[in-house]
Amino acid sequence: MSGRPPTRCVFITGASGGIGSALALAYAAPGMTLILHGRDGARLGNLRRQCEALGAQVELWARDLADLDGLPEAVAALAGQNQIDLAILNAGVTHRTPDQGEGEDWPDIERVMAVNARAAMATVCGLLPAMRRQGRGHIALVSSLSAWYGLAVTPAYCASKAALKAYGEALGGWLAPQGIEVTVVLPGFVRSAMSDQFPGPRPWLMSPDRAARIIRRGLQRGRARIAFPLVLDLGLRLLSVIPAGVSRTILVLLGYAGR
Repeated sequence: MSGRPPTRCVFITGASGGIGSALALAYAAPGMTLILHGRDGARLGNLRRQCEALGAQVELWARDLADLDGLPEAVAALAGQNQIDLAILNAGVTHRTPDQGEGEDWPDIERVMAVNARAAMATVCGLLPAMRRQGRGHIALVSSLSAWYGLAVTPAYCASKAALKAYGEALGGWLAPQGIEVTVVLPGFVRSAMSDQFPGPRPWLMSPDRAARIIRRGLQRGRARIAFPLVLDLGLRLLSVIPAGVSRTILVLLGYAGR
């Protein structure tokens, strides 16, 4: 998209994870300010040093996103102190699905939905007042290709990512007239500590660095949706439109049935 103002301040949640840390390094450069959030303090500190070595100014933001009380206000205060051009809401958690027949435990479901969906929505609410005052801004919501069709091995995770996808798509249409862009990012399998917990095959697994390059390029072009890899994206989209019984049979054959 031509005429876009330069990005000078980037806020990244989940920056201590695979995609988040790769994105931080991709944006680190002289004249760039990075506000990094993450749960792993040691890794976040090391990431800060790496980004500063590349010339960026770095601020760390510590917050448990599962604690939703006061989150919009905390984000609003952060955005009031920094003119955030781009916010990449990447924080996410998952959990191992119990054995077949046991179902998911409610505390696990509650945390997954809180961090992956509700915290992202609360963060958007905190960002919008400052972005409206600026008359511009860009929000990227990192969902997942699993938002196209729920997998039996991770029901709550898929539900949280589907909610984030739908929210971002609706948000984009609402905020566009206000000069605020919204992008929904749908990655496939990216190598990380979280993806290591996934209890099924991980086809077309890619490195965080490659994923970050794809995401950054799509954001620079102002794309409303960034979905990759293409083959996996098309396959999951197809599962969402063919008869559900056929989709389930295919997933069982591919190893994505509940255990």
